[in-house]
Amino acid sequence: MSGSIPSLEISGVLATLRLQRPDKANRLEEADLTALLECLARIEAAPQVRVVLLRASGRHFCAGYSFDDLAAAGDGGRFEAVADALENLRPLTIAEVQGGVFGGATDILLACDFRLGGPAAQMLMPAARFGLHLYAGLFERYVSRLGLNAAKRLILACEKLDAQGMLETGLLTHLYDSPERLAEASEALAANLAELAPLAVAGMKRHLNAVARGALDRAAVEEDVRRCSASADFQEGLRALGEKRPPRFEGR
Repeated sequence: MSGSIPSLEISGVLATLRLQRPDKANRLEEADLTALLECLARIEAAPQVRVVLLRASGRHFCAGYSFDDLAAAGDGGRFEAVADALENLRPLTIAEVQGGVFGGATDILLACDFRLGGPAAQMLMPAARFGLHLYAGLFERYVSRLGLNAAKRLILACEKLDAQGMLETGLLTHLYDSPERLAEASEALAANLAELAPLAVAGMKRHLNAVARGALDRAAVEEDVRRCSASADFQEGLRALGEKRPPRFEGR
C-alpha cells in the first residue's frame, strides 16, 4: 500500500479513522496532522457517531512525528492539538494497536479512551536521546494515566516496553494474543459501546478526564446529571429495564 493521509469512514454510529503510511511506520507528516484535525472535526460534528475506532495499516501503529518536518519548521503545536482533539472528542474512542507506538504517537494512544493491543505491540519514547523537549499535554496525559513514576521511566529513562509491559503500565487497557483476536475484540467493544446511552456517556467521559487533570467542575457535573435525568434516553432506559429488552437510545 502506498502512503497517504489518514482516511475517515463513517458508517452509522461508528467512525473508523485509519493511518495510512505503512512504508514509514505510519509516521505523521504535516499533511497528516491537517487531515487528522479535519477528520476529528467532522466526527465531532456528526451527532450520530458514538464510537471512533483508530486503526493503522501495516506493521506498526505509529512512529510519531516526521523528523524531517520537525527539523524544518517544527509542528507549530499541531501535534499536541491532534492529541487534545482526540482526547476531547464527544464519542468514545478505541485505539487498535497492532505493532509499535513510538515518540509522540504514545500521546495519541493515551488520548484514546480504550487502548487494545496485540502481541506485537511495543512502545518507546526516545525524545531524551536526541534532545527534544516534549510538550505540556503529553506530560499531563502520561502522569494522569500512568502515574509519575511510570512517566519518568518512559520519558526520562527512555525505557522500552513490550505488549505485556504496556498492559501492566497502563498504556494498554486490553491485550490479546493474536492479530485476529485483536481485530475481533476491537469491533466487539465498538459494538458494545455504541449501544450505551450517548448523553450520559459523553458527560461522564468529559468529567472523568477532568478528574484526571485535577480540574473537575462539580457544577458542570450537576448540570449533566439534571440533563440526563430529564432526557428521553433515561426514560427509554427505564422502560427497557422494566420490559427486559435492550434499550434504543437516540441521544436526546
